Amino acid sequence: MNPLFLFSVISLLFLLSGLRVIFEYKRALKFRFGKYVKTLQPGLRWIIPIVETIQKVDIRVITINIVSQEVMTEDNVPCSIDGVVFFKISNPEKAVLEVEEYNFAITQLSQAALRDVCGKVELDTILSKREEMGKNIKSIVETETHHWGIEIIDVKIKDIQLPENMRRMMANQAEAERSRRARIILAEAEEQAAGKLLEAGLQIDKSPSAIKLRLYQTLSNIAAEKNSTILFPFPEEVLPRGKKRKKKDE
Repeated sequence: MNPLFLFSVISLLFLLSGLRVIFEYKRALKFRFGKYVKTLQPGLRWIIPIVETIQKVDIRVITINIVSQEVMTEDNVPCSIDGVVFFKISNPEKAVLEVEEYNFAITQLSQAALRDVCGKVELDTILSKREEMGKNIKSIVETETHHWGIEIIDVKIKDIQLPENMRRMMANQAEAERSRRARIILAEAEEQAAGKLLEAGLQIDKSPSAIKLRLYQTLSNIAAEKNSTILFPFPEEVLPRGKKRKKKDE
Protein backbone atom coordinates (compact mmCIF):
# COMPACT_ATOMS: atom_id res chain seq x y z
CA MET A 1 0.00 0.00 0.00
CA ASN A 2 1.28 3.44 -0.87
CA PRO A 3 2.59 5.12 2.32
CA LEU A 4 1.45 8.50 1.06
CA PHE A 5 -2.11 7.23 0.61
CA LEU A 6 -2.05 5.66 4.06
CA PHE A 7 -0.80 8.89 5.58
CA SER A 8 -3.54 10.84 3.80
CA VAL A 9 -6.25 8.51 5.13
CA ILE A 10 -4.91 8.72 8.68
CA SER A 11 -4.67 12.51 8.45
CA LEU A 12 -8.22 12.75 7.15
CA LEU A 13 -9.53 10.54 9.95
CA PHE A 14 -7.55 12.60 12.43
CA LEU A 15 -9.11 15.82 11.16
CA LEU A 16 -12.64 14.38 11.05
CA SER A 17 -12.35 13.00 14.58
CA GLY A 18 -11.82 16.55 15.85
CA LEU A 19 -15.02 17.98 14.39
CA ARG A 20 -17.74 18.92 16.86
CA VAL A 21 -21.23 20.34 16.28
CA ILE A 22 -22.51 22.69 18.97
CA PHE A 23 -26.23 23.48 18.92
CA GLU A 24 -27.60 26.98 19.37
CA TYR A 25 -28.96 26.23 22.85
CA LYS A 26 -25.62 24.91 24.13
CA ARG A 27 -22.12 26.15 24.87
CA ALA A 28 -18.97 24.02 24.95
CA LEU A 29 -16.00 24.52 27.28
CA LYS A 30 -12.72 23.47 25.68
CA PHE A 31 -9.98 21.93 27.80
CA ARG A 32 -6.41 21.29 26.68
CA PHE A 33 -4.64 18.69 28.77
CA GLY A 34 -7.31 19.32 31.44
CA LYS A 35 -6.84 23.10 31.51
CA TYR A 36 -9.68 25.41 30.51
CA VAL A 37 -8.92 27.27 27.28
CA LYS A 38 -12.10 29.00 26.09
CA THR A 39 -15.82 28.60 25.48
CA LEU A 40 -16.88 27.48 22.02
CA GLN A 41 -19.92 29.16 20.45
CA PRO A 42 -22.64 27.34 18.42
CA GLY A 43 -21.70 25.96 15.04
CA LEU A 44 -19.17 23.55 13.58
CA ARG A 45 -15.99 23.56 15.66
CA TRP A 46 -12.74 21.64 15.56
CA ILE A 47 -10.57 20.49 18.45
CA ILE A 48 -7.29 18.67 18.56
CA PRO A 49 -8.12 15.00 19.13
CA ILE A 50 -6.65 13.40 22.26
CA VAL A 51 -5.08 16.71 23.31
CA GLU A 52 -8.31 18.69 23.69
CA THR A 53 -11.73 17.78 25.05
CA ILE A 54 -14.99 19.69 25.42
CA GLN A 55 -17.82 19.72 27.94
CA LYS A 56 -21.20 20.95 26.72
CA VAL A 57 -23.55 23.03 28.87
CA ASP A 58 -27.25 23.59 28.15
CA ILE A 59 -28.19 27.27 28.53
CA ARG A 60 -31.97 26.77 28.25
CA VAL A 61 -34.31 27.03 31.24
CA ILE A 62 -33.96 23.86 33.32
CA THR A 63 -36.62 22.49 35.67
CA ILE A 64 -35.84 20.61 38.88
CA ASN A 65 -38.45 19.15 41.23
CA ILE A 66 -38.12 19.70 44.96
CA VAL A 67 -39.05 16.38 46.50
CA SER A 68 -41.65 16.43 49.25
CA GLN A 69 -40.20 17.79 52.50
CA GLU A 70 -41.55 17.12 55.98
CA VAL A 71 -41.94 20.55 57.58
CA MET A 72 -43.08 21.60 61.06
CA THR A 73 -44.68 25.05 60.80
CA GLU A 74 -44.41 27.80 63.40
CA ASP A 75 -47.79 26.80 64.89
CA ASN A 76 -46.59 23.17 65.24
CA VAL A 77 -48.53 21.68 62.33
CA PRO A 78 -46.69 18.88 60.44
CA CYS A 79 -47.09 18.96 56.67
CA SER A 80 -45.40 17.74 53.50
CA ILE A 81 -44.50 20.36 50.91
CA ASP A 82 -42.98 19.97 47.47
CA GLY A 83 -42.15 22.44 44.72
CA VAL A 84 -40.29 23.12 41.50
CA VAL A 85 -37.29 25.31 40.61
CA PHE A 86 -36.71 26.99 37.24
CA PHE A 87 -33.15 28.12 36.46
CA LYS A 88 -30.75 28.71 33.59
CA ILE A 89 -26.99 28.87 33.11
CA SER A 90 -25.89 32.48 32.63
CA ASN A 91 -22.14 31.80 32.85
CA PRO A 92 -21.15 28.33 31.56
CA GLU A 93 -17.53 28.71 32.75
CA LYS A 94 -18.49 29.23 36.39
CA ALA A 95 -21.23 26.59 36.28
CA VAL A 96 -18.64 23.95 35.31
CA LEU A 97 -15.52 25.22 37.09
CA GLU A 98 -16.99 26.52 40.35
CA VAL A 99 -19.36 23.71 41.36
CA GLU A 100 -19.56 19.97 40.86
CA GLU A 101 -22.94 18.75 39.58
CA TYR A 102 -24.83 22.04 39.76
CA ASN A 103 -28.17 20.21 39.35
CA PHE A 104 -27.62 18.26 42.56
CA ALA A 105 -26.35 21.37 44.37
CA ILE A 106 -29.42 23.43 43.42
CA THR A 107 -31.71 20.57 44.49
CA GLN A 108 -30.12 20.40 47.93
CA LEU A 109 -30.16 24.18 48.36
CA SER A 110 -33.84 24.35 47.37
CA GLN A 111 -34.84 21.63 49.81
CA ALA A 112 -33.00 23.33 52.68
CA ALA A 113 -34.45 26.74 51.79
CA LEU A 114 -38.00 25.33 51.58
CA ARG A 115 -37.74 23.79 55.05
CA ASP A 116 -36.22 26.97 56.45
CA VAL A 117 -38.81 29.37 55.00
CA CYS A 118 -41.92 27.25 55.67
CA GLY A 119 -40.77 26.39 59.19
CA LYS A 120 -40.78 30.07 60.20
CA VAL A 121 -44.40 30.84 59.28
CA GLU A 122 -47.82 29.54 60.27
CA LEU A 123 -49.83 27.09 58.18
CA ASP A 124 -52.41 29.71 57.16
CA THR A 125 -49.61 31.86 55.70
CA ILE A 126 -48.27 28.95 53.64
CA LEU A 127 -51.73 28.13 52.29
CA SER A 128 -52.69 31.71 51.43
CA LYS A 129 -49.33 33.17 50.35
CA ARG A 130 -47.66 30.56 48.16
CA GLU A 131 -46.26 33.19 45.80
CA GLU A 132 -44.60 35.01 48.67
CA MET A 133 -43.15 31.77 50.02
CA GLY A 134 -41.77 30.95 46.56
CA LYS A 135 -40.11 34.36 46.31
CA ASN A 136 -38.48 33.93 49.72
CA ILE A 137 -37.10 30.52 48.73
CA LYS A 138 -35.87 31.96 45.43
CA SER A 139 -33.97 34.78 47.16
CA ILE A 140 -32.18 32.31 49.45
CA VAL A 141 -31.18 29.95 46.64
CA GLU A 142 -30.25 32.82 44.31
CA THR A 143 -27.82 34.23 46.86
CA GLU A 144 -25.77 31.02 46.74
CA THR A 145 -26.06 30.19 43.04
CA HIS A 146 -25.15 33.69 41.85
CA HIS A 147 -21.46 32.86 42.34
CA TRP A 148 -21.87 29.73 40.22
CA GLY A 149 -23.07 31.59 37.13
CA ILE A 150 -26.62 30.27 37.57
CA GLU A 151 -29.74 32.44 37.42
CA ILE A 152 -32.81 31.30 39.35
CA ILE A 153 -35.89 32.15 37.26
CA ASP A 154 -38.62 31.16 39.70
CA VAL A 155 -39.55 28.84 42.54
CA LYS A 156 -43.09 27.49 42.89
CA ILE A 157 -44.72 25.55 45.72
CA LYS A 158 -46.75 22.78 44.05
CA ASP A 159 -48.53 20.76 46.70
CA ILE A 160 -49.11 20.87 50.46
CA GLN A 161 -50.14 17.62 52.13
CA LEU A 162 -51.84 17.94 55.53
CA PRO A 163 -52.72 15.26 58.11
CA GLU A 164 -56.24 13.84 57.83
CA ASN A 165 -57.38 15.26 61.19
CA MET A 166 -56.17 18.72 60.17
CA ARG A 167 -58.14 18.48 56.93
CA ARG A 168 -61.32 17.68 58.87
CA MET A 169 -60.75 20.59 61.24
CA MET A 170 -60.20 22.98 58.34
CA ALA A 171 -63.36 21.70 56.62
CA ASN A 172 -65.37 22.28 59.83
CA GLN A 173 -63.89 25.76 60.14
CA ALA A 174 -64.81 26.60 56.55
CA GLU A 175 -68.35 25.31 57.07
CA ALA A 176 -68.76 27.39 60.23
CA GLU A 177 -67.49 30.46 58.41
CA ARG A 178 -69.97 29.95 55.57
CA SER A 179 -72.80 29.54 58.10
CA ARG A 180 -71.77 32.75 59.85
CA ARG A 181 -71.77 34.67 56.57
CA ALA A 182 -75.19 33.28 55.65
CA ARG A 183 -76.67 34.42 58.98
CA ILE A 184 -75.15 37.87 58.60
CA ILE A 185 -76.59 38.21 55.09
CA LEU A 186 -80.03 37.06 56.32
CA ALA A 187 -79.95 39.53 59.22
CA GLU A 188 -78.96 42.37 56.88
CA ALA A 189 -81.80 41.41 54.52
CA GLU A 190 -84.32 41.43 57.37
CA GLU A 191 -83.01 44.82 58.52
CA GLN A 192 -83.43 46.28 55.03
CA ALA A 193 -86.91 44.72 54.69
CA ALA A 194 -87.97 46.18 58.05
CA GLY A 195 -86.80 49.61 56.92
CA LYS A 196 -88.78 49.36 53.70
CA LEU A 197 -91.88 48.20 55.59
CA LEU A 198 -91.54 51.15 57.94
CA GLU A 199 -91.33 53.55 54.99
CA ALA A 200 -94.35 51.90 53.37
CA GLY A 201 -96.35 52.10 56.60
CA LEU A 202 -95.61 55.81 57.02
CA GLN A 203 -96.57 56.43 53.39
CA ILE A 204 -99.86 54.54 53.72
CA ASP A 205 -100.66 56.25 57.03
CA LYS A 206 -100.72 59.61 55.24
CA SER A 207 -103.79 58.64 53.17
CA PRO A 208 -106.99 56.98 54.57
CA SER A 209 -107.95 55.76 51.12
CA ALA A 210 -104.59 53.98 50.84
CA ILE A 211 -105.35 52.10 54.06
CA LYS A 212 -108.68 51.05 52.60
CA LEU A 213 -107.10 49.89 49.34
CA ARG A 214 -104.54 47.92 51.27
CA LEU A 215 -107.32 46.27 53.28
CA TYR A 216 -109.17 45.29 50.12
CA GLN A 217 -106.00 43.89 48.57
CA THR A 218 -105.38 41.77 51.65
CA LEU A 219 -108.95 40.45 51.58
CA SER A 220 -108.56 39.66 47.88
CA ASN A 221 -105.42 37.66 48.58
CA ILE A 222 -107.14 35.73 51.36
CA ALA A 223 -110.14 34.88 49.21
CA ALA A 224 -108.11 33.93 46.11
CA GLU A 225 -108.73 30.21 46.65
CA LYS A 226 -112.48 30.76 47.23
CA ASN A 227 -112.48 28.41 50.18
CA SER A 228 -112.67 30.99 52.97
CA THR A 229 -115.48 33.01 54.50
CA ILE A 230 -114.61 36.44 55.91
CA LEU A 231 -116.81 37.96 58.62
CA PHE A 232 -116.62 41.55 59.92
CA PRO A 233 -117.87 41.82 63.55
CA PHE A 234 -118.12 45.60 63.13
CA PRO A 235 -119.00 47.91 60.25
CA GLU A 236 -116.23 49.30 58.08
CA GLU A 237 -117.07 52.86 59.09
CA VAL A 238 -115.57 52.40 62.56
CA LEU A 239 -112.09 51.79 61.08
CA PRO A 240 -109.56 54.61 61.76
CA ARG A 241 -109.71 57.36 59.15
CA GLY A 242 -106.25 58.84 59.80
CA LYS A 243 -105.02 61.91 61.59
CA LYS A 244 -106.02 64.34 58.87
CA ARG A 245 -109.66 63.19 58.91
CA LYS A 246 -109.81 63.56 62.68
CA LYS A 247 -108.58 67.12 62.46
CA LYS A 248 -111.27 67.97 59.89
CA ASP A 249 -113.97 66.50 62.12
CA GLU A 250 -112.73 68.64 64.99
